[in-house]
Amino acid sequence: MSRNKTNVEEAASPLVDQPVRVKTPATTHAKATKKSVVREYAEALLIALLLAFFIRSFVVQAFKIPSGSMLPTLQIGDHILVNKFIYGLRLPYPFEKTLVEWGQPQRGDVIVFVYPKDPSKDFIKRVVALPGDTVEIRHKQLYVNGVKVDDPHAVFADGAQEIPGPRDNFGPVTVPEGKLFVMGDNRDKSHDGRFWGFVDRGAVKGKAFLIYWSWDGSDRWVRWERIGRLIP
Repeated sequence: MSRNKTNVEEAASPLVDQPVRVKTPATTHAKATKKSVVREYAEALLIALLLAFFIRSFVVQAFKIPSGSMLPTLQIGDHILVNKFIYGLRLPYPFEKTLVEWGQPQRGDVIVFVYPKDPSKDFIKRVVALPGDTVEIRHKQLYVNGVKVDDPHAVFADGAQEIPGPRDNFGPVTVPEGKLFVMGDNRDKSHDGRFWGFVDRGAVKGKAFLIYWSWDGSDRWVRWERIGRLIP
């Protein structure tokens, strides 16, 4: 009898040291909930990124002004928003192609476009003439179709002083179909259509409409009075 009892105890002893794991409904539910929360955050992040990409590519894009060619309308250090949807639907980089047009730039619009001489650069200027218009500059004065244009946004840093070349005396030239003629508001300090010709309508990225941030670290840092200002 003693031998049989010992054998039973020896046979049964290994079972005592092995833990028994039981999956309860509460444990399963907790893991499922954790996975659900992670998935929700991942989906929300993905949707946010896609929405941001869509808005930047087709609706509104931010740009920074690096030069003074549009002074005083736009200051160096202004950060602006450009409406990319106002003239049509345009594919973003690297395609840079307009799919559908439902509007056309007008005289006086401040536009961002692909620089004709270097497609890697974006320029910002004001439209002064449309397809079919005849443009001429006589002694710094702009004429469109033979009519003197008094542009309230134009300034002349050099005053009445003239220099040889197209800056102060230009044309007359007729704007071809599908093209635009643009100039900077800072007429004496702007590298624009007078020097490199016309802007292709398909190169227009959009119309500048708002200054959302402005700062000048060498002056007084933030220009609070410019933030939120509409671009005329």
